[in-house]
Amino acid sequence: MSMGTPIGTVFAGNVAQDCLRREFATVADQNLFGVHGAALEVRSRRLGLLASNIANASTPGFKARDIDFREAMQAASRPGGLSTGSIDAATKYRIPLQASLDGNTVELSTEQTAFAENAVAYQTTLSFLNGRIGQLTRALRGE
Repeated sequence: MSMGTPIGTVFAGNVAQDCLRREFATVADQNLFGVHGAALEVRSRRLGLLASNIANASTPGFKARDIDFREAMQAASRPGGLSTGSIDAATKYRIPLQASLDGNTVELSTEQTAFAENAVAYQTTLSFLNGRIGQLTRALRGE
């Protein structure tokens, strides 16, 4: 009777390779794009949240929320990296400057300004990443 490779060893080897592959992909993403990939994700989520605030401007009792970009990016720099939980932890309720009688905390002008500023920042980050990808493509082609 021949003794082959034990199944547990093969399984453990595959798990280790998968872990290394995921870790390498994370390190490669961080080295290639720095914090810009995480910034794009946070800005994208913030655009969605601000759009929801604007859409609910006349909904009685709606509470406006926003993502603290600095807090979310600090979470992205920690060992666990950016996750849904870290973005949710950076999401806060907005305190209105002028209270509404129906309990709605959305101030349309504030939300529209924040949306426009965030959209510009999103576009800037996206342009930077496109430029970086173009550089990498040219380097791979040997140009």
